[in-house]
Amino acid sequence: MDPAEKDQTPHVEITPSPTVSEVVNKPAEKTRAQAIILVLGTTLGQLSTVAGSAIQIQLPTIGRDLNIPESKLQWPITAYSITAGCMLLLCGRLADIYGRKKAFILGAAWYIIWSLASGFAQNEIQLAIFRAFQGIGSAAIIPSAVGIIAQEFPPGRARSVAFATFACGAPVGGSIGMLVGGTVTQLTSIRWRAMFFILCGMTALSALAVFYVVPKDVRSEKRDKRVDWVGAALITVSLVLLLFVLAQGEVASNQWKTGYIIALLIVSIFGIGCFIAWEHYLETKTNFPPLMRLTLWTRAKGKFAAMQVIAFLEWVAFVAWGYWATLFYQNYLGLSPVKAMLRFIPMFISGATCNFVVAMVVGRISGSILLGVGCAATGAACLLFANIVPHATYWAFGFPAATLVVFGADFVFATGSIFVAKVALPEEQSLAGGVFNTVMQVGGAVGLAITGVLADQVTQKEAKKLGVDFDPRQPESVVPPMEAVLKGYRAAQWLSFAFCMLFVIFLHGIGKVGKSPKAVAQEAEAQKVADEETGSIRTMTGKQEVKDGEQS
Repeated sequence: MDPAEKDQTPHVEITPSPTVSEVVNKPAEKTRAQAIILVLGTTLGQLSTVAGSAIQIQLPTIGRDLNIPESKLQWPITAYSITAGCMLLLCGRLADIYGRKKAFILGAAWYIIWSLASGFAQNEIQLAIFRAFQGIGSAAIIPSAVGIIAQEFPPGRARSVAFATFACGAPVGGSIGMLVGGTVTQLTSIRWRAMFFILCGMTALSALAVFYVVPKDVRSEKRDKRVDWVGAALITVSLVLLLFVLAQGEVASNQWKTGYIIALLIVSIFGIGCFIAWEHYLETKTNFPPLMRLTLWTRAKGKFAAMQVIAFLEWVAFVAWGYWATLFYQNYLGLSPVKAMLRFIPMFISGATCNFVVAMVVGRISGSILLGVGCAATGAACLLFANIVPHATYWAFGFPAATLVVFGADFVFATGSIFVAKVALPEEQSLAGGVFNTVMQVGGAVGLAITGVLADQVTQKEAKKLGVDFDPRQPESVVPPMEAVLKGYRAAQWLSFAFCMLFVIFLHGIGKVGKSPKAVAQEAEAQKVADEETGSIRTMTGKQEVKDGEQS
């Protein structure tokens, strides 16, 4: 080599390019204002979708306006829960592949369209169909929001606060659904329809916040974009059939002995079994990405699965409590929607307080303590209504129950969300969030179905003792005695209590799900040292490569 050319060789430091996963998964730098808007925007999305499901307080008015019998009055809720729960896995997977921001905004737009349609529904069938389509929007919003938070906030105090705030959207959304829904139902000219229009505005604000604050989705050419459509079809159809059977079994012509109820139940269970077998085959025998890795359930030595069971049991009790408490206030005590709504106000205050507590202590104490206290509180609320004295003061039964019931929902949702984000891989955050929310949605639908079966049977039995031949499938023919109705409501709450108390079986060993400020500081210091060492190695490597090039 000519010495002149050698002297002209530039002295550069060659640094290896970051991997695709480092680029895609590295959170973008955000100001405090941007972080706050991001959290509030995703939380508002969660809040609006839950408020859309919490229309219990409007059901008596909807039933009277659209001539829906009480035995079928759960369908406006169940139709929403079916699609919102059954589409979460697919929507979570699509969000992980094609972009969480895009999935959130498209889901919000879809939710707005069908919220408007629900507000203009003219009969029972239309409302049920529109609510089912509305639930698909919820299924897109929730897992993509979970993925956005996990993507934009690294593990630590900020992520715990973000998830605790996001979790606040579930119980607070339920409370707002009751508070605002009860108010507009009684005080506006369009009654219950006004709530659906309010949901449109809330969801639009959420979508705008996400659009302006969340960075553009980074598309990785190396990410496997294949979708397990077979698995998606199997689990979606199976869950739809299962939840339909649970909702329809008690009101079918021959109840649970009806032919199509038995057939659909068998098909749904068989379909779930086929889904599990198919996912196992894809994961172990092929290189095709399954919709849901079954090994996800074994993460953290099986604690991921235990968390799902606890969430399921909690939502059985929480949703059922709200449904039967609403019917007790309006149908048994004869309260107006506004007066019934006022009795649920403690849920809002208690819910906000609970999430503040979670954000402060989640990295310092065991998750088992938070889950145990929460589930026990929800169980206590069910127990209070299982023994409620109708003409006792509100402060004796109603107030403590409304204060306690939200503890379980808040603690389980916040703790579970942080735990799921902790054990899930970066490329499956939305899917894991979808699994968690699917379990809760199915739990709520199961809670309404099984408590409804028991309440109808107890009411029918007690009415017969009082000389009234009451058939829950034809409630318009004979009105059951209110004494029998009360015993049916109490039985439903007893069953909710029993389910909630099963949590103790799965509680052991959850451990801390967040990180304390001290642990975060230690990890940051260790990462800083590692980065410095990596930088030194890269610099030395670059110099050596330049030297080798000069010699050649």
